[in-house]
Amino acid sequence: MPETIYRLSARRRRYLEAMGITVAPAAAGVHAESAAISEPAQEVVGDFLTTSYPLPVEPTTALDLKSVSTLDWPQLEAQVAACTACGLHKGRTQTVFGVGNREAQLLVIGEAPGATEDRQGEPFVGRAGKLLDAMLLAINLQRKEVFIANIIKCRPPKNRDPSQEEAAACRPYLQRQIELIEPKVILAVGRIAAHNLLETEQAIGKLRGRVHTLGQHNLSVVVTYHPAYLLRNPKDKAKAWQDLKQVTQLMRQ
Repeated sequence: MPETIYRLSARRRRYLEAMGITVAPAAAGVHAESAAISEPAQEVVGDFLTTSYPLPVEPTTALDLKSVSTLDWPQLEAQVAACTACGLHKGRTQTVFGVGNREAQLLVIGEAPGATEDRQGEPFVGRAGKLLDAMLLAINLQRKEVFIANIIKCRPPKNRDPSQEEAAACRPYLQRQIELIEPKVILAVGRIAAHNLLETEQAIGKLRGRVHTLGQHNLSVVVTYHPAYLLRNPKDKAKAWQDLKQVTQLMRQ
């Protein structure tokens, strides 16, 4: 896939060069960014590219896919809120259904709610959420313009990885969300999300850098690193930037 060449402000170019990313100047006839990023947004984009932060079962029964396949948004949200399909419901404060534009072109899928998400009922808040917001702003998207969800809707104890049974119990909910949104591109952030979405055990390093397809409608899926991982490994932000540019290219096709 040919790489898009971006027309960048001098300030944003410095952010990229600080990460060791060389960006060629835009030439005539080459696609440029559709809109300039405001000065406050540039600060957040710079945060994504240059800043590192410190990081402060029971058996389950999967839902019948047919039982949720005809639900509309209010019905689906109500069923998720009342769900007892797996043991995670016993320890949750509330379910984390997902937020954002329900007609979004981009669907972001993470792995599971953490402690803050469990309290607030919203995915990707806290430090990882701020970094995800910065990653979206880097491709001229605000949080409210995309839809953000997780593989599972309840927090696992002590933020452990969700089990296969727990992910299977929640899969009908996520599948119905995908059907209702009909996104153009899905961004799977992190190993757990990629493995469950694509039904693979390949390392994330082998999954990223190419376009995967999902479902009968052949939805495009791009895999990248989880923001929490990037907070611990800022050197890989340059790779995440390449993944985000791939998302932009797919959305413009």
